[in-house]
Amino acid sequence: MEFNFKKAAFSALIATSVVSLAACGAGNKKADNTSESKELTVAVDKLYVDYMEGIKADFEKENGVTVNVKAVDQSDVLTNLPIDGPTGESPDVMMAPYDRVGGLGSEGHIAEVTIRNEDNFDDTVKNLVQLDGKTFAEPSVIETLVLYYNKDLVPNAPKTFADLEALQKNDAFKFESEAGKSTGFLANWTNFYYAYGLTAGYGGYAFGKDGTDASDVGVAAGDSLKALEYAKTWYDQWPQGMKDMTKAGSFASDQFIKGKVGALIDGPWVAASFKDAGVNYGAVKIPTLPNGKEYSPFAGGKAWVISNYSKNKEVAQKWLDYVTNDENQTAFYEKTQEVPANVNARKVASEKGTDITKAVIEQFDSSKPMPNIPQMAEVWEPSATMYFDVVSGSKTPDQASKDALKTIKDAIEQKYGN
Repeated sequence: MEFNFKKAAFSALIATSVVSLAACGAGNKKADNTSESKELTVAVDKLYVDYMEGIKADFEKENGVTVNVKAVDQSDVLTNLPIDGPTGESPDVMMAPYDRVGGLGSEGHIAEVTIRNEDNFDDTVKNLVQLDGKTFAEPSVIETLVLYYNKDLVPNAPKTFADLEALQKNDAFKFESEAGKSTGFLANWTNFYYAYGLTAGYGGYAFGKDGTDASDVGVAAGDSLKALEYAKTWYDQWPQGMKDMTKAGSFASDQFIKGKVGALIDGPWVAASFKDAGVNYGAVKIPTLPNGKEYSPFAGGKAWVISNYSKNKEVAQKWLDYVTNDENQTAFYEKTQEVPANVNARKVASEKGTDITKAVIEQFDSSKPMPNIPQMAEVWEPSATMYFDVVSGSKTPDQASKDALKTIKDAIEQKYGN
């Protein structure tokens, strides 16, 4: 399934604007659980419908309920939850990207839950669904960025950024229409989701205290100005299309499909398009940075949540326990090829999986949990602009980072008062 980070990166921003309209009532809104229904509505992306239909029978029999599986646009369901919930139009159960969990939970739109299969999840995924000591979801899928490489053009998987620099100097990757430009290696670093691994590798971070302290903004912390400088050295060599903030991602993947790129940083959601195009690609963990540190992208994915407006919270909790157990998480992987959050099912996926599965699992171990506090909405755009301003040459790393920090902190102060 394509993750479509252009939508997800700003999903928290959209959610914040919506929930602010309903926040006064939402935080105190409690669903009436005195009359549990014999029906449970489970809303999922259309790609998951067949899987859900295939596993629901045993749950229905065991719990004496009917599970209605509804195909939806998951982002729309979450954005509309503050409005649809009070009117009874929202589903009982749905999936949510980890970066939406904290905001929806703190605003009172999704219910607290219990991870009853707790031993089957590592600390990273458990942290992704918790905020202020409360748990608002059960983990389902893990995702992170990896390195794709064209096996026909790059026989050996790059292990360091020095290897990527060597590709850039290879005449095979000259960009014909722009003299002096090359596509040996590409990365969409004017999108902060993609650039974060570079920033983190040089000591930067989104928020302090493992992403929970919004008063400590760290996009310019450590040696992260060196990350900006290093990014500029790449953009000086890349075609102009890489500087288009709205189309750079598509440009990079299109060039990879056309066989013009040696290696590319991207997510598991693009693998299907590469396969369909017949590209002979491999996927591995992202190479080591010039400073010897790990490239540390965000750890993300999706989790199961319960609407706080549901009248079926008790059976909904049982559904979360059921759908995240070893058997069903393994079946989920086999049906969708998405990497399960359940560590036992993840082990099966690692043993049976493709290059991309193994790469995601390996990369996830060195990834950083994406902050799930609402204030993360204020980080994306200024940080992306920070990178763009540097790589385009309009600002120095020092000035661009100072401007980004001011924009982020001012927005947080204005919207959240901290």
